[in-house]
Amino acid sequence: MVRAMLLAGVLGLTLFLALVLGDWFHFTSLTAAASRYGCGIARLDDRLPLTPFTFVIERFDRDGLLRLPHGVARVFLEQRRILLRPQYQFFSLRFRTAWPLNGSIDLEPDGDATRVTCIKRVPWSSALLTLLWFAVVGLGTVGFVIAYLAEGGPMSLSGALMGLGITGLGFLVLAFGVLTVALAVRLEDHRLTQAYHELRAALAREPAPSR
Repeated sequence: MVRAMLLAGVLGLTLFLALVLGDWFHFTSLTAAASRYGCGIARLDDRLPLTPFTFVIERFDRDGLLRLPHGVARVFLEQRRILLRPQYQFFSLRFRTAWPLNGSIDLEPDGDATRVTCIKRVPWSSALLTLLWFAVVGLGTVGFVIAYLAEGGPMSLSGALMGLGITGLGFLVLAFGVLTVALAVRLEDHRLTQAYHELRAALAREPAPSR
């Protein structure tokens, strides 16, 4: 019985890790399917003046790639879409967070200009695990408070102090999680924004802003 439970746990953990790694590999690939893959968290509307759609396409090589100082972009002609990735190597020496960002950029001809819509995306596994973590911690803390009050825990001084301590610890863990996610997303957004400015400069023949 114990061996069967351990085997089931190992198989479940292996399957879980395989799904997460598969999600990340698909998210970081430069394929047409990956250009719309991921959980969208932000949108950016832009316009490339005096830059026709045909000129935008000519900036990419025969493989549809355009390498940038801090990333790589690939164009998909049929979808009229560019996939922008801040880091080309999957295993990089730079610090990576659990919330990497890609840019899914839709192109629309607009006379002698090109309209651009960029959707910032994170891997589905990162988004779902983050939501699950916050749900477990948040609902667990609230559930403890409700159960503690229902059982009359605060009736004594020691009980009240223990309840306040456990509740405070739960909210402290929740606040630490919010801070961690916010800082990580801000770092990844900075990397994606830097790569986007480099891409925009390459397409519109404008100098990239110094950072």
